[in-house]
Amino acid sequence: MGQPSVKLDPVKLDEALRALRRRLGLTMAEVSQRTGVAVSTLSKVEAGKMSLTYDKLTQLCRGLGVDLAELLGNPVRPVDEGSATGRRSINRLGDGAIVRTEHYDHCYLSADVSGKAFVPLLVEPQARSFDAFPDFVRHAGEEFVYVLEGALEIHTEYYKPVVLQTGESMWLDSQMGHAYVAHGEGRCRVLAVCSGTETELIDALHAAGRKSP
Repeated sequence: MGQPSVKLDPVKLDEALRALRRRLGLTMAEVSQRTGVAVSTLSKVEAGKMSLTYDKLTQLCRGLGVDLAELLGNPVRPVDEGSATGRRSINRLGDGAIVRTEHYDHCYLSADVSGKAFVPLLVEPQARSFDAFPDFVRHAGEEFVYVLEGALEIHTEYYKPVVLQTGESMWLDSQMGHAYVAHGEGRCRVLAVCSGTETELIDALHAAGRKSP
């Protein structure tokens, strides 16, 4: 099975990585030492000749101590409790940081905003059966899912599977094992809102995909 791919829109990965490296004042060799990603790989990415699988992307984020939003060019800014930051993020058609895996296509919305209390994303499940999953997905926090199109079959480790039709929704504890499956033959698209960070969510998908049945 090949590694899932990562596509960053509308920001190009080469521009984002080069800008982050310069903002941190690091050479490619120093980035390689911190992250374990080869200099040759970093050079190809910055030259626009190579993308990164999501395991390499999260490896890069962890090694540099940044989240996906900061990689996209938005450093985390401290927020004073009770004060308005004046930040906002508009998502146009085609915007978003796209992560494609064997089981899901994820489009992370407002990925240009760092330090969010929650992560909004569009999800298009690719699996048609829970048997396609090596294991449940688990991550810290909570999530809310709303079906935009088609029907969604949600599997959890403590409950029987439930099918949500278009316009229906569910809240769940994300630490409980869970998996989204497209129900029926038509296209399935959902809006999910998760607490945590983009990197934590990508890490959780990667960890679940590596486990044996």
